[in-house]
Amino acid sequence: MPRSSPQPVVISPSRARRIWLHAQCLDVDTPFGAGPAATRAAVEHLGYVQIDTIHVIERCHHQILYTRIPRYRREDLQQAQSVDKSVFEYWTHALAYVPTRDLRFFRRAMRRDWRGASSWFSAVRPADLRKVMQRIRRRGALTIRDIDDDELVEKDHEWASRKPSKRALQLAFFQGRVVVSARQGMLKTYALAERHFDWASPPAAATEREIREYLLDRALRSQGLVSLDSICHLDAPRKASIRALIERRVRAGTLVPVHFDGAGRTAYWASPEAIEAGGDSATAVHILSPFDPLLIQRRRTQQFFGYEHRFEAYVPKAKRQFGYLAQPVLVGDEFVAALDLKADRARGRLLVQQWTWLGRQPRRALTPRIEEALHRFERFQLPGLAP
Repeated sequence: MPRSSPQPVVISPSRARRIWLHAQCLDVDTPFGAGPAATRAAVEHLGYVQIDTIHVIERCHHQILYTRIPRYRREDLQQAQSVDKSVFEYWTHALAYVPTRDLRFFRRAMRRDWRGASSWFSAVRPADLRKVMQRIRRRGALTIRDIDDDELVEKDHEWASRKPSKRALQLAFFQGRVVVSARQGMLKTYALAERHFDWASPPAAATEREIREYLLDRALRSQGLVSLDSICHLDAPRKASIRALIERRVRAGTLVPVHFDGAGRTAYWASPEAIEAGGDSATAVHILSPFDPLLIQRRRTQQFFGYEHRFEAYVPKAKRQFGYLAQPVLVGDEFVAALDLKADRARGRLLVQQWTWLGRQPRRALTPRIEEALHRFERFQLPGLAP
């Protein structure tokens, strides 16, 4: 007879939240220390830090790191990427900073038939790809602005460029032939991967079995409690094989099923150590980017916190509830407000354009602490301000 599945360990919703917050290192003040080493350690622990173009306030990758490294400096990420080369850019569920130690888990993706799999890249002409690769080999690292001899074309997408070389560079990036060696805002400098990393040969690609182990372990480390949806975010084809891996670990006793009110029919698992080690009641105030790992999987956030975040940058103004780029405010283990912020760089001010209160406590009870966090956040946003 087949062995019956073990009964889930039942925990309270508050315990579930604390386990996730502990895994995200949001329940302690300085989990990674400071300086470039802290940036490397944070990216390695989280597994990836998402990059996005929106610049109403600071870019989301800087904000995600600041949230976990109070003394974070933008120069620390620059050093990790361009000098120490301990992080690199690639695609996870979106463009992200990824630990260089994990690069081999992305080599199989780099070897995909990107032209055949994507209409975006199928339009890249072989001559344009040869042109950018030859130029980088001869002249060294370059940005798209350094290419001034393209025959311009009409855009076929609002995010496209009139320069064919830009899409060719993007294809070479996804193929792992070039790497983003530096970034200034959203302007990327591309270098040959072997030169940037000083490779004699690239690392061997991980096997599919090793990739599954990596994805599960990454999720367990940064999420504490995991589901198939949270492990395979925007990667549904791997769900069946990941589930089989989870079931093997459950049989081995290294994972246990977990249930909490709010999870509904979603199955969750955790290591016994994570259940025991989940942090104490958190009290810190965090102003979170809508691209923070605590928020990017909206359904998961709603299950754990009862908070349904709205990303309204692409919603018509008249239909917005929280604002263009609302920043959720987490106090302890509760989302208490959503602040629509904007950096007025000309006047050196952080503007609160809309304050939506969501908390169970009266707003006046927490306002002083939130305002203190806003002042710190303003100094981070606009580093020229006096302390």
